[in-house]
Amino acid sequence: MEVSPSTEKDANRMITPAKRIDALQYVNRRRSFGLGFLWEWTKIFWISVALFLVLRTFIVEAFKIPSGSMERTLLIGDFLLVNKMAYGAEIPFTHKRLPALRGPLRGDVIVFESPEDKTKTYVKRLVGLAGDTLEMKDGILIRNGKRLAEQYVWHVAPEVDPVEERFRWQRDYIVHAANATVGYYPSRNNWGPLVVPEKNYFVLGDNRDNSSDSRYWGFVADSLLKGSPFVIYYSYAPDSASALAWLTRIRWNRLGERVR
Repeated sequence: MEVSPSTEKDANRMITPAKRIDALQYVNRRRSFGLGFLWEWTKIFWISVALFLVLRTFIVEAFKIPSGSMERTLLIGDFLLVNKMAYGAEIPFTHKRLPALRGPLRGDVIVFESPEDKTKTYVKRLVGLAGDTLEMKDGILIRNGKRLAEQYVWHVAPEVDPVEERFRWQRDYIVHAANATVGYYPSRNNWGPLVVPEKNYFVLGDNRDNSSDSRYWGFVADSLLKGSPFVIYYSYAPDSASALAWLTRIRWNRLGERVR
């Protein structure tokens, strides 16, 4: 039905000033609601980011195992959660640490920055504290004169005992006993005795025949510690032939397994 000019005028007369004000208020409320909703979500986003950064810096951080140096304890493709409060998380840009829950213990699996390259992170087993005397004979670790039965150790090539130039750093820490020989030629399976200096640790991989560790690049300063891994939250068997190995080759039996 068409509206005549007189009808249009009558319709306009029916829209009173009060109704016009109500309509404008409604539009303004809609606009303020949209802006308020956007502002609230923006605040939630940045608060979430801040909480994530605090959590990652001071409490817990995730790491992936890229090599086999800790097999069979940790496998390539394991994803770990690391407790950064255990040894006292470092406060960024200060070189200071928060109070530790406890000190590192012999036998702990620890995560730390590489002494050679601070951009790399390693995970190894702590076998020597400051003041400990360590040596290895035929692949058996001896600490403070006692041969250790390390149930977690794995040997893949015990008959091979290479001598490398990288072992020569040990000469500065060798214990010069009365029966010490003139020459010191350390090898992978035979070295020491060495004394761990103050504020340092000695670490080894559980896969003793396939691990770059303190035998090669020396002690780990306490300032390099990042934390203690406590659980495997995800794990899969890498397969170069499958781009979806992270979905199709999940190690279900390792999910939730404690690191010890």
